[in-house]
Amino acid sequence: MKPAFIRVVSSERLYGDTYLTWFDGPDLLRGAAPGRFLMLRCANVSDDTPQPTGASLASDPLLPRAMSYHRVREGEDGPQFSILFDVVGRGTAWLAARSPGDLVYAWGPLGRGYSLRGLGQNLLLIGGGIGIAPLLWLADEAVARGKSVVLVVGARSASGVFPAHLVPPEAEVVVTTEDGSLGRKGRATDVVPEYYGWADQVFACGPNAMFAALADVVRQVDGAEGPRARVRRGKPVQALLEAPMGCGTGICYGCAVFDRRGEPRLVCKDGPRFEIRDIW
Repeated sequence: MKPAFIRVVSSERLYGDTYLTWFDGPDLLRGAAPGRFLMLRCANVSDDTPQPTGASLASDPLLPRAMSYHRVREGEDGPQFSILFDVVGRGTAWLAARSPGDLVYAWGPLGRGYSLRGLGQNLLLIGGGIGIAPLLWLADEAVARGKSVVLVVGARSASGVFPAHLVPPEAEVVVTTEDGSLGRKGRATDVVPEYYGWADQVFACGPNAMFAALADVVRQVDGAEGPRARVRRGKPVQALLEAPMGCGTGICYGCAVFDRRGEPRLVCKDGPRFEIRDIW
C-alpha cells in the first residue's frame, strides 16, 4: 500500500447517475489487479499542499471512500487507471465534481482481488448495478489471455445499464433489467443457470441481496436440496463484497462480516474477494 496524490485526467457522467473518472497515478497501480481497491479522501488539495499523513487533511465527509479499480490504460505520460461510481451522497458528489488537473489524496492498492486461474477457459462474469465496475478490467484481462467471456449486466432499469459498446467486443453481453426496459426482464441471477454449466469459473460483484440469491442458485444447480444446504464444492464462484469502510487496512473493523460458520471476516483485508459458499 502506498499513499499518494493522484491527478484527475478526465471525469464524465457516463450514464444515469454513474460517473467515470480517470487518474494519473502510477504509484497506486503497482500491485493493482482486478478486484483490488483504493481509498480516496474527499479533501480539497492543490499542488502547494504538502504531502500529508492522511489524517492531517480536513475532509467532508470525514471518512474516505473505497473504490474498485475499474480499468487501466496507457496515457501520454504513463499508465492511468479509472474508477466507476454512482453519486449517492456527499463523498461521491465531491468526486464527480473533480475536474482535469485536480488532485485527490488516495492510498492503495488494497485487499484481495479476483484470482484468474490459468486452467479455466470459460468465464461467467455477473455484475449487479455498480458492481459492474471491477468486472471490466477482469474482462479485459481475460480476453487478452484468450478466454471466452460472458458478462451478465443487471440493473433496475435501462438507465442503469453499463454501455455495451464499452465492453470488449470478444465478450458476450447479457443484459437484464428488473422493469424489462432493456434486455431480459428480471435479475442478473435469473440467467445464471443457463451459463453455469458452460462456465469453468464464475466472478460476481453487486449488492448483498444479489449474492444471497446467487448462492442459492449455485446450490440448486450443484444439486443441493433446499436453500443454503451443505453441498460438495462446485466450480469456483468468487464474490467481490461491498461494505462501508473507514480505513481500508483492517484497523477499524467497520467492514466486518460473518461467514457461514459465524466467524468474523474483514472485507478490506480478508476480502473483498470471497468464495461465495463461505459467506452465504
